[in-house]
Order: sequence, then structure tokens, then C-alpha cells
Amino acid sequence: MEFDVLDEHEQGELVQKWLRENALSIVVGVVLGIVLLFGWQQWKAHRAQHAAEAASQYQALTDAAGAKNEADVTRIAELLRKDYPESAYAVLAAMRQADEASTKGDLAAAASALGWAREHAGAPSLDALASLRLARVKLAQGDADGALKLLDGIPKDTYVALAGELRGDVLAKLGRRDEARTAYAAALAALDAQAPNRALVQMKLDDLAVPAATATAAAKPAEKQPS
Repeated sequence: MEFDVLDEHEQGELVQKWLRENALSIVVGVVLGIVLLFGWQQWKAHRAQHAAEAASQYQALTDAAGAKNEADVTRIAELLRKDYPESAYAVLAAMRQADEASTKGDLAAAASALGWAREHAGAPSLDALASLRLARVKLAQGDADGALKLLDGIPKDTYVALAGELRGDVLAKLGRRDEARTAYAAALAALDAQAPNRALVQMKLDDLAVPAATATAAAKPAEKQPS
């Protein structure tokens, strides 16, 4: 059996014909590839510059806070939240605003800033920290149930000591003394022996201990009084 085999000239003619027929598609494909590659590089460069600008603004905010310049702190924090909402620096700025508001006793403003921080946190660790601080504000507002709900949403292995102490505070407020003692004990177990707040947590735990005399008296039936 014989096979028809194209010689080199015929092969070359076919290749040239295919190129002529598909030249536009090839050019478009090459141009599109170049545009996409250039666009990707430009996008990465823009993101890097954007992140650097946010970091610079947050450093300016930190400097202003150190200088006790509240007006600049507020201005820069608002700028970060407006122009860099996806940045961790904007979330940190919102939490700093919440701290300032709490110091002034403006718990509503603190809760609002922390709510924004939670919505834009992105990273689980930042979300947990914002939730922890918002729970503290809610407890200060008298909303112990709301605070406990927020604490329940924080991963068990995140900020163990801080979350445990605050959980103890919330449960004690709700009158759930046994659970509060368990929470304080867990916080103590997570704290370093030299931690500055260890003594405070121990004191809270001790305050919930049931005195032996009280427990004994409660266990005895009330004596009849002579008529």
C-alpha cells in the first residue's frame, strides 16, 4: 500500500495558508496575552502601593496618638476606613477609635467602631479580637447576653486567657457562678505565671468561692424558733 506523503514544499504551503487564515486570531491571542500579563503586573504593583500607603497612614495615626493629637487621630482613622476599608490597618484604626470612645464613656460610638471592624476584619484573628472587644463593650452597656453570644463565636484556641476572663465576667454578671469559676480557671491556666493580670483573675475566681461556713449553714435545715 502506498501512502501519499507531502513533501517539504507542500508542507510549507499548508503552514503558510493556515497562518494566513488564522493570522487575526493569532495576533488577537498574542495581544490579549500581553495585555493580561501587563494588567496583572500593574494590579500587583497597585496593590503593593496601596498597602504601603495604608501602612504609612497608620504610622501617622500612631504618631498622632503618641502626641495626644486627638483631632489627627480621628481624621486619619476616618481616612483609613474610607479609602482603605479592605486593609488590616483600617480595622486596627477602627479598634483604636473604639478604645478612645470607651475611655470617654461613649460606649455607643465604641460599639459602632468595633462593629465596623468586625465587618471588615478579613483575617480570623482580627475578627476574633474585634469580637472580644465588642463583647467587653456590650457587657459595659449591660447587655451580658449579647456579650456572651459574641464570645461563643470566638474560636476556643484564640485569645484563650482574655476570652476566658471576659467570659467569667459575663457569666458572673448573669449569675452563673459555677460556669464563671470554670471560665476564670481556664483563663488562669492559659496565663503565664508572670502575667500582670494573673492576680486580678485569681481574685475574681476567689470572690466566687463559696465560704465553707456559708455552705454548711445552707445545707442545715433551719432551726425552729420557740413559740
